[in-house]
Amino acid sequence: MDNKITDIFKQAIIMEHRGKSLYEKVAEQTGNDGVKKIFKIMAEEEQIHIEFLSKQLVSYSKNKKFDKNDFESKQHAEKTIQSILTEEIIDNISGAGFEAAAISAAIDMENKSIEVYSSRAKSATDPNEKELFEWLANWEKGHHKLLIDLNKQLTEQVWYDNNFWPF
Repeated sequence: MDNKITDIFKQAIIMEHRGKSLYEKVAEQTGNDGVKKIFKIMAEEEQIHIEFLSKQLVSYSKNKKFDKNDFESKQHAEKTIQSILTEEIIDNISGAGFEAAAISAAIDMENKSIEVYSSRAKSATDPNEKELFEWLANWEKGHHKLLIDLNKQLTEQVWYDNNFWPF
């Protein structure tokens, strides 16, 4: 067994657990129901990632190959946060508060996941492995984009509220 592959899966599973813990804690601590819902969904998606990665690790450990059917079936399985992310919810997140800090930390975590998966995809010699890790990187890029967009809106809100705009 390629220890590098299993080590990457183990590292990825740990990263997903950390993300899930962060999102659960934010959902638990926020007083806003909309914000709570967003972070609960993010935690649920991290659990989907954990289960997916665990299945891939088992498949690779047993068969020295990846379960392509499993990752193709997950392609559209995630809930969309974008549909519940309203202006009202954004307005209820303080751009300099706890939730915004959590979003910033989550962006860093997503960056790390993208880096790990992209790096492995780049170094992979097996086409299925390359495809799997590219797919995983893209999966995380979806979360990353959502968080970046939300962070940008919150930052602009802080700028506006504090008259940081040059006009």
